[in-house]
Amino acid sequence: MPTGSAISEPALGEQVPGEPVLEVTDASVVREGRTLLDSLSLTVRGGEHWALLGANGAGKTTLLKLLGALAHPTRGAVEVLGRRLGRVDLRELRALVGHVDPRHPLRSPLRVGEVVLTGLTNSVEPVPRWSPTAEQRERAGELLALLGMAGRAGERWPQLSQGERGRVLIARALLPSPRLLLLDEPATGLDVPGREQLLESLDALRVARPGLATVLVTHHLEELPEGTSHALLLRGGRALAAGPVARVLTGELVSECFDHPVEVTRTAGRWQVRARRRTPVV
Repeated sequence: MPTGSAISEPALGEQVPGEPVLEVTDASVVREGRTLLDSLSLTVRGGEHWALLGANGAGKTTLLKLLGALAHPTRGAVEVLGRRLGRVDLRELRALVGHVDPRHPLRSPLRVGEVVLTGLTNSVEPVPRWSPTAEQRERAGELLALLGMAGRAGERWPQLSQGERGRVLIARALLPSPRLLLLDEPATGLDVPGREQLLESLDALRVARPGLATVLVTHHLEELPEGTSHALLLRGGRALAAGPVARVLTGELVSECFDHPVEVTRTAGRWQVRARRRTPVV
């Protein structure tokens, strides 16, 4: 597991475990006559770590946009951190949500520390005439250490592997002290060592910030951290199953979700999936 200095949750805006962070009630999203999400309800509480799974086109990206205050539902209600979409400035609300996208569009050879600090301005590049405080720089370094990137603040972005970039982006998302962290397929493009280092970092984060709620989107159960507590299976824009992982991530439900017969096992906190063996025809 990555080592580094412990970092405490700031008192201001601290999320209390068990309190609702996200509340989606009978929400539907219709675009150009096509239903992308259909009557979906979901509650995520502080300290819970959700996996959002489904095949391509199941509605994962659409739901993540609602949860990140990037879009409104066509029908139903969505509350993010106690604020209902449609009744609040979305830009203000987005500042309270950490969003990690491995397709971060940075093109400049910024140093790692500079990339993390752009989380405070919610920008890709450093904002002109803005300078971080010494305390903010120190906090950025603590987050990098927590995520296994201690001593790397001076390195250039292009020098990093895809897995290292992913951990830097998590530090960037955490710097403003969000109460909610959304991870959009964070293991995309990683090799096995990179994936495992990323998942170890996420488990370290869970221990360091017990009140933080996370939602991780993926196609693959093998990419789920050990600390995943809940899961939502999406199929055709509808919730096939939602709740604690032991009840949701079963072979029967995962097979139905992806429309393919599979066996699901869990060993030492991690999931494995393989095609269900068919009885040979004699």
